[in-house]
Amino acid sequence: MLWIPFTIIAAAAQTARNAMQRELTTTLGTVGATHVRFLFGFPFAILFLVGVLMVTGAAMPQPSLIYWPWIALGFVAQIAATAMMLSAMSSRSFVVTTAYIKTEPVQTALFGLILLGDHITPLLAVAILIATAGVVVMSYKPGVAQVGGYKPTVMGIVAGGMFGLSAIGYRGAILSLELGDNYVLAATFTLAVGLVLQAASLSAWLAWRDVGVLKAIFRAWKPSIMAGFMGAFASQFWFLAFALTTAASVRTLALVEVLFAQGISKFIFKQPTTGREAFGIAMIVVGVALLVWAH
Repeated sequence: MLWIPFTIIAAAAQTARNAMQRELTTTLGTVGATHVRFLFGFPFAILFLVGVLMVTGAAMPQPSLIYWPWIALGFVAQIAATAMMLSAMSSRSFVVTTAYIKTEPVQTALFGLILLGDHITPLLAVAILIATAGVVVMSYKPGVAQVGGYKPTVMGIVAGGMFGLSAIGYRGAILSLELGDNYVLAATFTLAVGLVLQAASLSAWLAWRDVGVLKAIFRAWKPSIMAGFMGAFASQFWFLAFALTTAASVRTLALVEVLFAQGISKFIFKQPTTGREAFGIAMIVVGVALLVWAH
């Protein structure tokens, strides 16, 4: 059951990282702020890996050929999902896009069943559906869907699917290492490899298409370091959770991030909770409770 605290820690750290990235958006733009999590995150991932190797005394994993398609699926799908999400949100349908992206747990469950043979019990399926529906109810506002036409809806759903494929890819890579009880090393090694590949590929793309953004990122290295650390820290716990249970379970429990955000909105910014939001929160709580019980 360690996957439960791992997921909650990851969700909390991701909330903090998102806040830091939002601050960087004003100076670096959306693409630049997004790249910060990879470029300044991979050195910390390498440090995590070195620490695990030193503490455990284990040898560096030797991935088989099947490892590389899984890791490629993970990091490519994550980049594609982010691009689709930003494209959808640029059409001024932020709320609707967010709602449909949160269909990720349902899509992740389907991908996990097809690609990894992850077993989904009826109770677990019900928990995933209830929690996901709760987020959609909270996020969706009547009348907003018409803004931008159907494109934000389609892009949001596809982005959610890509995020789900990314989770499946990383879990597949972790499991393919076959390190047995040393799941910490499997997760940490995969995180380091994934972040290095993402940092290299996006840096190369920016150097080709917009070298000015890349220069601006390096100039903003001081505030970027903490955002990179929090990104790597959050990912470390996501990967630890993926090593222990299905990606669908992890991504469903991760919906507690929505509750964190709602709590901040209510108690810090004093924004009232509507009846629709309260109903959505109740659905998320019920879904998460069933999820934990199903395990």
